[in-house]
Amino acid sequence: MSIEKFLEEKAPLIDKAIEKYIPRNFTKDSLLFQVIPPVYSYNLDTIDKVIADPTWDILDRGGKRWRPALFLLICETLGKKEMCYTDFAVIPEVIHTGTLVIDDIEDSSELRRGKPCTYKLYGLDVSVNVGNAMYYMPLLALMAKGTGLSADTLCSVYEIYVQEMINLSLGQAMDIAWHRGLANANNINETDYLQMCAYKTGTLARMAAKMAAVFSGAEKLLVDKLGRFAESIGVAFQMQDDVLDLTGQEFARKKGGVGQDITEGKRTLMVIYTLKTAVEVDKFRLLEILNVHTSDQKLRDEAIAIMQKYNAIEYTMQIAEKIVVDSWNEVERLLPTEVAKEKLKAFSEFLIKRNM
Repeated sequence: MSIEKFLEEKAPLIDKAIEKYIPRNFTKDSLLFQVIPPVYSYNLDTIDKVIADPTWDILDRGGKRWRPALFLLICETLGKKEMCYTDFAVIPEVIHTGTLVIDDIEDSSELRRGKPCTYKLYGLDVSVNVGNAMYYMPLLALMAKGTGLSADTLCSVYEIYVQEMINLSLGQAMDIAWHRGLANANNINETDYLQMCAYKTGTLARMAAKMAAVFSGAEKLLVDKLGRFAESIGVAFQMQDDVLDLTGQEFARKKGGVGQDITEGKRTLMVIYTLKTAVEVDKFRLLEILNVHTSDQKLRDEAIAIMQKYNAIEYTMQIAEKIVVDSWNEVERLLPTEVAKEKLKAFSEFLIKRNM
């Protein structure tokens, strides 16, 4: 089975599981109210309008659902029936969707997956609230009665959740500081960028992998190694996003045009590498364009041309592949079967070589 087909098959199952915890229309029997019953009244219509509607508006726009798919694939790799864990696999996906809503506000973005951002449709107040709600509501899967999870398992999963949510905020803080000029963004290096990605994009992949490994009863060494491998996929996924923002016409169209990261002044690895290797005049011009946060396509194309001149795109793709290969070599020897290994390896390769 191709990885693309695997993702396509899992997506509707994942969405169905999400509906258990954030239904399209809340009722008095919804799991939310079974776990946390209201004291005075239900206000179902209100919750639908400010929680369910904006949540499903963005979820229904698509997305690869690769984090929960990775979760299920790791369960399968470790010999567990993946369907037993679908409810838990949605945790990182719903959190990820919440980050998209919040990120778009912080970046003043216009489009998300080809449509107006959530805050453009529902307002800042509703969007901030629903984004935050998505950070917590999938934990209902852990709080529901009859999960059959041991106290030790729950404790480990909650610890992973808290650690990674802190990491997520640190990564976003670094990204915001650099593109707003609140820190010395002109002197950040490759390791700074990699740490930001490990915090920001690697976090939810790492959360998915480590939770899946804990649910599957893996030893701590394997939990940590799978987490590191998933983190590397997340970091490489971010690098590929950065590349596609400059090179992928269809990908960029859904974000608002080629070079949207240039408009936001983002310090991607391509920018960092170019600033390190460029002659002074090109370095100055690239910084000049980044710092004015321009939407002028001619200026964005000029910045892209400068980065292409120094082979920054090719360099980024090479680094993305290297970090995944290195982390794969660490985890491969700990996995049980060749079939499982090959499927997991193919999954990582698909994500970092995609064109959408």
